[in-house]
Amino acid sequence: MNFAVLAVFIAGIFSSPTSLLAADKKSYEIEVPAAKEWVDTNIMVNGGAKLRFTASGTITYPADDTSRIQSSTVGTAGPEGLARNWADLIHQYAVTDAGHGALIGRIGSDSYVQPFLVGASKDYTVPVAGKLQLGINQSMSDAAKASGSFKVKIEILDEGSKDDSNPGGPAESAIAGITPDLLSKIPRRVSDPAGNPGDMVNVLIVGTQAQVEKVFASGGWVQVDKSVENTALNAIMDSFEKKDYLTMPMSTLFLFGRAQDYGFAHAEPVKVAMSRNHLRVWKSPLEVDGRPLWCIAATHDIGFERDQRNNGLTHKIDPAIDGEREYVNGTLSGTGLVQQRDHVTPADPLTTAKTATGGEFHSDGRILVLVLKNN
Repeated sequence: MNFAVLAVFIAGIFSSPTSLLAADKKSYEIEVPAAKEWVDTNIMVNGGAKLRFTASGTITYPADDTSRIQSSTVGTAGPEGLARNWADLIHQYAVTDAGHGALIGRIGSDSYVQPFLVGASKDYTVPVAGKLQLGINQSMSDAAKASGSFKVKIEILDEGSKDDSNPGGPAESAIAGITPDLLSKIPRRVSDPAGNPGDMVNVLIVGTQAQVEKVFASGGWVQVDKSVENTALNAIMDSFEKKDYLTMPMSTLFLFGRAQDYGFAHAEPVKVAMSRNHLRVWKSPLEVDGRPLWCIAATHDIGFERDQRNNGLTHKIDPAIDGEREYVNGTLSGTGLVQQRDHVTPADPLTTAKTATGGEFHSDGRILVLVLKNN
């Protein structure tokens, strides 16, 4: 045997242990205790990685004076969780259509990250790079009373693309078609039916209508109803289907002389009536590289206030509206459907103003631009 060659081989192993482990370790065993909301697996994954989950174990929710009438908060659940019931409409769960106590996962820990059901077994393709977390579909009060745990095996079947390793979506880069001339043709604000200036245009999206609808749906946004009649009907249907109702209508605003093409909402259960992330979308008359440019005014409702136009009651928005711009950025970029993104500052940035109802807001004046993938 050539001992010189063997020595070089051994030296190479000890000089780069990280690369050896990365090539060797494709399977992980993680325990998820019932008392934990989320467990950080410390597993970084690339966009496009293919994972396989296999879970076992049980968690138990004991009966007490406050939960006896809420049957899904009592009992022993496997990784698929307990069946949802009418009482669950008043609870806030990370995955609204999954069982109470089910095993769930997410890539990243930001508030806008879209969790997904894992259950007893699941094959999952990672949309964007990030760190894998595992959790239980329950409220914080449930976690304080629960006992037991799930044992989860995670297999990395495909490591995905090393070119897609930027957490949360593509790194920012300049977008050639977004020029000062184009920005000058986009109004800084939308208006109400009486022509009063209102919310700021703070997001632009480049893509076809189908691509826009797909990215919002994938990011957990739902289209709002356009009439009170639809609201009543859908509320009944969603109740029968035991879903959390997020689609209450929003007021009509105008840009380019017409009402919004879409309204989308992204909210936690129950808080919808007074607190929700929401936005309005208009298809502009402009194009970028042959595809439509969509203009968005995004705000975060945080309560109610007096409408200074008529002394009525209206939603109060978070005055720090850049937070909602970044919420949109996170939810949409996390779908894996965004090809390119950037923040741009127009020549006449809007930094502070009042909504049409009289509420103040402030911004750094930048506009988020997202270019959607063509596939």
